[in-house]
Amino acid sequence: MSDSSEKQIIFRAAPGDALSGRIRVPGDKSISHRSIMLGALAEGVTEVSGFLEGEDNLATLEAFRAMGVRIEGPADGQVTIHGVGMHGLRAPAKSLYLGNSGTSMRLLSGLMAAQGFDVEMGGDASLSTRPMKRVTDPLRLMGAVVETSEKGTPPLKVKGGQRLKGIDYPMPMASAQVKSCLLLAGLYAEGHTCVSEPAPTRDHTERMLTGFGYPVERSGGKVCVQGGGKLSAAPIDVPADISSATFFMVGAAIAAGSDIVLEHVGINPTRIGVINILRLMGAGLELLNERAVGGEPVADIRVRAGKLKGIRIPEDQVPLAIDEFPALFVAAACAEGETVLTGAEELRVKESDRIQVMADGLVALGIDARATPDGIVIQGGTLGSGRVDSHGDHRIAMSFAMAALRATGPITITDCANVDTSFPGFVDLARKAGLDLVAEADR
Repeated sequence: MSDSSEKQIIFRAAPGDALSGRIRVPGDKSISHRSIMLGALAEGVTEVSGFLEGEDNLATLEAFRAMGVRIEGPADGQVTIHGVGMHGLRAPAKSLYLGNSGTSMRLLSGLMAAQGFDVEMGGDASLSTRPMKRVTDPLRLMGAVVETSEKGTPPLKVKGGQRLKGIDYPMPMASAQVKSCLLLAGLYAEGHTCVSEPAPTRDHTERMLTGFGYPVERSGGKVCVQGGGKLSAAPIDVPADISSATFFMVGAAIAAGSDIVLEHVGINPTRIGVINILRLMGAGLELLNERAVGGEPVADIRVRAGKLKGIRIPEDQVPLAIDEFPALFVAAACAEGETVLTGAEELRVKESDRIQVMADGLVALGIDARATPDGIVIQGGTLGSGRVDSHGDHRIAMSFAMAALRATGPITITDCANVDTSFPGFVDLARKAGLDLVAEADR
């Protein structure tokens, strides 16, 4: 949900032809967040290219500026961070406002728990409903003093000057944000901090720590750091975000005659669930020009329209595609037969309850979609015309925009202002690729 004081934007998407051409979507959101955090704590100057200039990443950038870090940019994806070292952050003059960014709040809570000053962190109406006990509980085991609301939601108040101790923490759920939070706190803790995950999650934090010269031990599903080390500045070239590329991958897969190439996309093995799932559904998808950039694997992704079929989504792919499911649900709606998702309870506590909101939207467009406690059952069918409420969730808004490619008539999507948080320029890029889409103020 978005604050009523914010501008309200409506998307109007009409049935289009096909998607074609070569496009580069904006930089990876997860890597952009971490480049600011680690660059700020490093010794030396970190040059970042391909930085995602969305509101969530800018919230992270402004938080570190507020704590005394000199950061130049962003300008055309270029950011220069003058690192202050592990112990150079200063107390901010006021509460850190993190907008809609759960990543900023959860990762920062780990860093803030180890600083010598008190800090409060808050956010918008949506962020203020997101669960934080998943990070505050293990941080307290390390010796942190953190307060939340009675419901375990923001704002967070972190008391400085605590001596943290390393812990061995088996995570109850697969969450890269929890893992990263504890590893960042572990940089300051006495002894070893180890996190064991029940299923693989994105490992950008571990890769970037290694790139900044901080030793990380990994074996199986366990990751450990030893406190007391230092970070040395290193250049970062942020790959294009696979989560943002997903909308175009799905659009091309469902729209007859499509043939699109998405350039320089990060294909980190912990993030490629969407590629694996689309291939299982029968999409024509190729990885071209595979290479490594700054420790992250990258490729150009070519997608052509294919006859999609419904599948039972393998549960081992769920953590690898957790942000991509809204778009994948649109692919399922256009597939022949039934698609079943289980093991995805996490989707109910994102920017919206993504399972229920997507089910409601698909039903509004004439698709048989039934939410279950941990997933959804979708019968492929014909997408009709209609009006869908995105509930201020950027990924839902963009998913339904792409759905128009296969719809019988126009789709109107409300509450779309937050699209700029993750994908600045989405409307222009989608139009360039062939989608008939306009954004206008809601009157």
